[in-house]
Amino acid sequence: MRTRNIRQWGTGVAGGLVAVLALAGCAGDDLGGGSTGGGETDADCSAFEQYGSFDGDRVTMSSTISDQEADQLEESWADFVACTGITIEHNGTNEFESQIFVQVEGGNAPDLAIFPQPGLMQRMHDGGHLVPAGDDVVAAANENYTEDWLSYGELDGAQYGVPVMGSVKSFVWYSPSAFEESGYEVPETWDEMMDLSDQILADHGSDTVKPWCFGIESGGATGWPATDFVEDMVLREAGPDVYDQWVNHEIPFDDPQIVASLDRAGDILQNEDYVNGGIGDTRSIASTPWSDAGLQILEDNCYMFRAASFFEAQLPEGTDVGPDGDIFAFYLPADTADDQPLLVAGDYVAAFNDNEATQAVQAYLASPEWANERVSIGGVVSPNQGVDPANASSDVLRLTLELMQDEDAVARFDGSDLMPSEVGAGTFWSEMTAWIDGQKDGEAALAAIESSWPE
Repeated sequence: MRTRNIRQWGTGVAGGLVAVLALAGCAGDDLGGGSTGGGETDADCSAFEQYGSFDGDRVTMSSTISDQEADQLEESWADFVACTGITIEHNGTNEFESQIFVQVEGGNAPDLAIFPQPGLMQRMHDGGHLVPAGDDVVAAANENYTEDWLSYGELDGAQYGVPVMGSVKSFVWYSPSAFEESGYEVPETWDEMMDLSDQILADHGSDTVKPWCFGIESGGATGWPATDFVEDMVLREAGPDVYDQWVNHEIPFDDPQIVASLDRAGDILQNEDYVNGGIGDTRSIASTPWSDAGLQILEDNCYMFRAASFFEAQLPEGTDVGPDGDIFAFYLPADTADDQPLLVAGDYVAAFNDNEATQAVQAYLASPEWANERVSIGGVVSPNQGVDPANASSDVLRLTLELMQDEDAVARFDGSDLMPSEVGAGTFWSEMTAWIDGQKDGEAALAAIESSWPE
């Protein structure tokens, strides 16, 4: 499940959605975004000479990025456009996924698009609409990104997409002060985490205080937090190779290894003694908004909540987030402290033409200079290996960067975003909801998903 729409579906924090692109309008129309072009700058323009000099060339870009985040994105390339002379016209809309097809089929494709999921980029490639990244883009990408991240932008043996922003989903949120008061330590292995759950139950367990809290309600997207949980379990129970086979449907969705992974998720989510602190029994998970569940940490109703780094955006204003704060996060441990599978999500920029200005912008977005600038502005991180974690705008984002840059980490993209939409954003969501709600056992739910996979 992609990060940006999660924030919109979850609690409406993103608010103020921009106007959608007109059906017949060209990508350059100033709807849902803004233009930034050459002008005065205090930057040392020699740093941008490698990208070339352009006399008023315009590059249009479409994305899901809107509101304050769009302003920050446009700020991040201000010196680049001032020094190169390129005008970047960015159009951000929450209707990106439908509008990009309207634009392309109408002959009005943007020059660049930032795709919130590789599957959508793949569909554009399959339709013959994208062009491979140029040599300068590929060189920058190979220098600054790990093979795991680049693989999701590689289509038919060529690099098309470059990851520009990302998130880590393999986190457990907790209260550092509550842990300290009870003498608990952050677990480093799965068994240590389960032992800690039992210890919390023994020390504090009651109808209103439990080791865990969780929720999967998200309007029309209800169920996605459960799919994230299961994907993390597949990485830990079956391993990254089996994960790849499962996502690509090289093994059945209800393969015994996937059943075992769902059972591991059930060890927490279907344990009445473990969940749902401050809310109800295990069935309450299905009707509890995902971010509301995590807020129970702040109410001392539960001790742990599995959620991605972007949960930070759902916290009340003024919440102290950090290792000594009101709430923080630790890595969701694997079976050993040496294993470090990461469930990730991110945005990829790809081009619809090979114009020199288009390629120059894409190459700049692949650079550590742009990534550090965007991270320093705040709110996001990039999987670019050249990013200095000190530039992160919060402790959680700094931890996210450190995990992304750990040589021992094995990153795998959110599986539901890679599966056919009728599965990844369809039966996977609904069947996990039915499983949580007690309507189906795990094997039956997984079998139903398997039968829905398109031929």
